[in-house]
Amino acid sequence: MKRIYTILLLIFSMRGLSAQELLEYRWDVGGGLGMCYYLGDVNSTPFSGGSVMGAFTLRRNFNPRMALKLNLAYGRYGGTSKGYFLPEGPSLPDRADDIAFRGNVVDIGAQFELNFWGYGLGPGYKKLSRITPYAILGVGTTVGIVEGANSFGINFPLGAGIKYKVMPRLNFIFEWTHRFTTIDKLDGPRLNDPYDIESSGLKNKDIYSFFMFTLTYDISPKYRLCNN
Repeated sequence: MKRIYTILLLIFSMRGLSAQELLEYRWDVGGGLGMCYYLGDVNSTPFSGGSVMGAFTLRRNFNPRMALKLNLAYGRYGGTSKGYFLPEGPSLPDRADDIAFRGNVVDIGAQFELNFWGYGLGPGYKKLSRITPYAILGVGTTVGIVEGANSFGINFPLGAGIKYKVMPRLNFIFEWTHRFTTIDKLDGPRLNDPYDIESSGLKNKDIYSFFMFTLTYDISPKYRLCNN
């Protein structure tokens, strides 16, 4: 009799594990760390002058192929005019010395994510993969803080990443995005438009990038294969 009870217990345990593995979740929440750097009038080299950034993320998973991510991020960056020829002008009358600056950005935005493969865990007929590359396109707001001067504008993130499901509810994510902004003051007031080039829309505006690793946890199950 004890053997029968043991066998039944193992069967129900395996069924419960299978049901748990087949759960799909509406949301995942987590945090990320990485690097932020700036591209603009005095920097055209990726990662140059980069510094630390961090983010809180909340993602709505519509299906294994599509998701919408919300983020609140903060990043630091720097730059220098060394190696750049800056013509004389009223903002920088003395060009003898190189100008260095440090800046900060606060980023609040939403990005649509398109997974190249169906992302998740499940039986073979669902054709899901625990790892997938994905593309990113979105919109957000940026607050720049440089040398005591604040600027506000819109940003348009564009990038790509890779998702890996470490465990049924744990995700490890890497992504690299460029934030194209409507701001031309992320290099500080002393380097604001040093070439006197007319700008409009996204033309001749500053860019900042996030190079980030994120760990997220799935919440809010969509359905259960077995309610018992």
